[in-house]
Amino acid sequence: MKKLFYFFVIIVSLTSCVSKKNLVIKQNILTLRDSYCKAPFKYNYTNKIPSYNSDSIIAANKELKGMFSDQSILILNALDNLDEVHKIIELKKESSLESQVKVLQLKTKINSKITIALTELDAVAAEFDCEGERVAQIGNYVDNLNESRNNKLILYSIVTGAAASIAGGIVKDNGWSNAIDIGGGVLGAGFGLATLNPKGKKVEFIHQRNLLRDVWKEKLESPNFPPFIWYMYTEKKFSIKENLSIIGNIKERWLHYQFDNDKETADKSVIFSDGGYYRADDLHNRAAMLNQMQSATRTINQTINYLLLDLDKLIL
Repeated sequence: MKKLFYFFVIIVSLTSCVSKKNLVIKQNILTLRDSYCKAPFKYNYTNKIPSYNSDSIIAANKELKGMFSDQSILILNALDNLDEVHKIIELKKESSLESQVKVLQLKTKINSKITIALTELDAVAAEFDCEGERVAQIGNYVDNLNESRNNKLILYSIVTGAAASIAGGIVKDNGWSNAIDIGGGVLGAGFGLATLNPKGKKVEFIHQRNLLRDVWKEKLESPNFPPFIWYMYTEKKFSIKENLSIIGNIKERWLHYQFDNDKETADKSVIFSDGGYYRADDLHNRAAMLNQMQSATRTINQTINYLLLDLDKLIL
């Protein structure tokens, strides 16, 4: 009997330690429930998106083709800098000091617009990065909950089996002894099967400023993105596959890898809502999607870098 008593004391102590650990985790997670990644104040961007008539824009500026790539021409148009470039070309035909000064002034004006665009890219990428980190921390929290739950169930299964074995050895009546063994075995098996729950625990996660929703709908229905960034996302000329935009390509991958090509399920997913109760798989999917958008945003910097190189060649 003393052995049985000590055994139960140890089990109760272990269970108490797990409970305290879970309490600390739950207290820490409150800071992650609501987003801390959005900007401290809202900037009212103009709702005007640059023109998507890319072929017409390129055709209207065909004299620039030898100096700029098609993508550079479209970026200059999106930043409203084509007039400055045409003026530079005209001024370059002169060799006076005055014309050289004007060229530098015009280039400074273009560079100012490009700097703002690069800053917008960095800001959007940083928010994707921050949101991805926030989701990853929540995902780890839910993983810990599920692991703790499974550990408890395994512990209960071991305790039940051990208690049934000890009790069966103490009881002298064969009928009762067999009943205790069978009952303990069934109860222990039940705890073991409960660890196989594939869905696991849920946690509330809020994101009213949902960066992924506009991407999934391919419509800028909120002030989440500056118009220039949205134009770069959605103009097909900036994509590897010209039949799809940058976010069109990303959506295609999301549908295949995150939602098993089930668009109806994807449309109803909590990932594209204002938030709600997430399971671990949904959180890990959201983190992966945010990371993909961060990478896609960073790649736009390369396209702008090519424009800067073209501009330097024009000035020299």
